Amino acid sequence: MELRRYYTTALEDWVTRFYTRLKIFRPEDISPLIISRKLGIFLREKPFPSTHQVVGRFRCIVIDSRLSKEEKREAFFHELCHVLRHVGIQSIMPAAFRELQERDANHFTKYAAIPFHMLRFIDWDEPYIIEQMSNMFKVTPELCEKRLSQIKNRTMIKL
Repeated sequence: MELRRYYTTALEDWVTRFYTRLKIFRPEDISPLIISRKLGIFLREKPFPSTHQVVGRFRCIVIDSRLSKEEKREAFFHELCHVLRHVGIQSIMPAAFRELQERDANHFTKYAAIPFHMLRFIDWDEPYIIEQMSNMFKVTPELCEKRLSQIKNRTMIKL
């Protein structure tokens, strides 16, 4: 795959700058526990749907303990996006604004889980590339498929 033809989105660039500031340069550097500690976010696991809370300077992410390790990681990125990039109480905001925040969090999850500046670690000739990506980035094969499809689509577009 020709990554030189790949163009990044503003959100991907934001994630790259965010990770660079946190000194996260390789897939094994991506750790929800370390990220949350560096940002002063309390991270907990409880047996109920993943959520986040921001009250003044207090920030907390609660991950559903019933999820697989990979799903927990993805849930962390989703909730982290809400903590870092969003404001307001979703239950009382207009549906369109809530949908916009959810779409942003879903894109953020793909970019934070498999960031652009780490695509160089992927063996693009690997016949089992989804499994390779899933093992490398510790996320579900479904998320890897979505990210890989996105990467392929963007490298085919000629500007």
